Amino acid sequence: MTISRRDVLGPALVVAVFVILGGCASLLLVTPSLRAPSEASYDATRLVLYYSTLPRLATAILAGAALALAGALFQQVLRNPLADPTTLGVSAGANLALVVATLFIPGLLGANRDLVALTGSAAAAAIVLGLGARRGFSPYSLVMSGLVLSLWCGGLAAILTYLNQRYLASLFIWGSGSLSQQSWVIPTSLLWKITLVAVVCSLIMRPLSLLDLGDNSSASLGVKVGRLRVIAIACAVALSAFVTSAVGVISFIGLVAPTLARLSGARRPGQLIFWSSLIGASLLFCADAVLQLVAGGLGDFLPTGAVTAIFGSPLLLALLPRLRIRHRIQQSAVWNRPRQSRASIGLVYATVGLLLVIGLSMFVGRSVDGRLAILSGEMAPDILAIRAPKVFAALASGAMLAVAGSILQRLTGNEMSSPEVLGISAGSTFGVAVGLFAVAPGLFGQFAFAVSGAIAVLAVIFFSSRRSGFSPERVLLAGIALSAMVDAVVGVLSSTGDPRAALLMRWMSGSTYLVDGSTALTEIGVGAVLVALAFAARHWLDILPLGPSPASAVGLSLTKTRLSLFGLAGLMTGAATLTVGPLSFVGLMGPHLAREAGLTRALPQMIGSAAIGGALMVLADFLGRTIAAPYQIPAGLVSAMIGAPFLMFMMRKRA
Repeated sequence: MTISRRDVLGPALVVAVFVILGGCASLLLVTPSLRAPSEASYDATRLVLYYSTLPRLATAILAGAALALAGALFQQVLRNPLADPTTLGVSAGANLALVVATLFIPGLLGANRDLVALTGSAAAAAIVLGLGARRGFSPYSLVMSGLVLSLWCGGLAAILTYLNQRYLASLFIWGSGSLSQQSWVIPTSLLWKITLVAVVCSLIMRPLSLLDLGDNSSASLGVKVGRLRVIAIACAVALSAFVTSAVGVISFIGLVAPTLARLSGARRPGQLIFWSSLIGASLLFCADAVLQLVAGGLGDFLPTGAVTAIFGSPLLLALLPRLRIRHRIQQSAVWNRPRQSRASIGLVYATVGLLLVIGLSMFVGRSVDGRLAILSGEMAPDILAIRAPKVFAALASGAMLAVAGSILQRLTGNEMSSPEVLGISAGSTFGVAVGLFAVAPGLFGQFAFAVSGAIAVLAVIFFSSRRSGFSPERVLLAGIALSAMVDAVVGVLSSTGDPRAALLMRWMSGSTYLVDGSTALTEIGVGAVLVALAFAARHWLDILPLGPSPASAVGLSLTKTRLSLFGLAGLMTGAATLTVGPLSFVGLMGPHLAREAGLTRALPQMIGSAAIGGALMVLADFLGRTIAAPYQIPAGLVSAMIGAPFLMFMMRKRA
């Protein structure tokens, strides 16, 4: 096999461009440090240069190379162009393990920090790959599983941070990927660890190249495919764990670097892995140098990982048209007409359950001595006046998210669709963030910005998936990419130290703590109007799942109908996100539980979904208020802790 000139020149040119750009930015950073006006100032700036600036640049090079190598290994072994430590949830698993150890077993960090990160990464990889193996490691199943696990790990880490803010105040920035250094300890430690794993990778390079022939052909040539996959995945997990342990989560380098290497001419596995490592090193070096130059004094506080995610997510969107969908979700017969008696019983159960949960949340709470007690006494009216707005705001928000989930699932024909998974909730939060940092609007202004963000995300998903005929897998992957990008932007805004970031974090976690009577009435009024509009569209939602041809045959305008329903789902999501945050998963659980209760026609399903979704959010609010009293865990985070495992169970069940 000969190596063409393009195989070398293309990737080398990409590396050269990033090195030149990063070198120029680094030179502009370093030059002022060497031109200090006095000797004392000169010595101080030299110390900053030698023990902060240069170690940071070295860390960026090493971390970029390690993450790119991990991404290339994942993509080669799984034959999945979307696989990397971020999309597979490996980095999030390591981050959660480090947070838990920091709080509860700090001695482990002193003994072996890397072992803690490796344990978290390995557990995440085992879960995601276990789910993906049931579907032949298809791009959709792996990325979907990784997304859900990342959200769950992030939500649990957020709860721990929320309850221990004084101990983990700086962990938010670090968890988003901070390359700030004060010595050569971290880059030196990373160097020998990465070198050791790279040596192992070089030993398996030849058999790894044979995997392109297929498992059977590789096995016939003497390759032990199972053992090879285990070794390669272990190397990739170790690399991502080492980086996460040292500098936090750096997003999408493992996805961007192999893609650039492939597009620039690298074809064979050996070339791809080699050039991916160089491109990843030069890319993160360039990104961090430019970030420091542009941010100036804020460079140490802006998370590099979040900044890279802002640029990596559009690449995931660009990959979607080229993505070959090898597997499709098996849809159950959810549109069949159930027996009327079963549907009626399901509605009765949902209504009774909702009333019981409302009564529990309203009249049960922690007493002064910490025990659960029924509300009574002369203070009962005052406590009810405080508690009722929170309960009914959670009820309205949960109902809107569940109805929005029903609409989206019928539009996409996919049971996995929901406002949270499609990134619509994250778009709402992004709209609120823009409003807060740009114009500081009131409640109705926040609602307008939230709805605008949700509809903007829906529009991007709509147009990016239009050519594929709104393939469910492409719709969901587009939502994943947009959600990651929005979360990164919000992370950058939150890391600036602006006091408004605290309010934004409250919205993201989904806390009803500051909900008062007027806010609750507004939420209930908006929810009642939007849910009524959804009920009025029941005939559209009954017809659309039959397919485009039958819908057109009965005179339904597909474009206008879809746009109207997508817009309605965006309105409900935007309104609900203001109270329960972007990660509740009620929009997924409500419709699914309604179907399990026999409610498959559009109107009964939406009614049941509204009741179940409202009950779930009220219950989550009650649990968040009582589990760790006097502390209050946000309702959105509590429901996310339940919803993410629920989604992973659904994926396993439908495999």
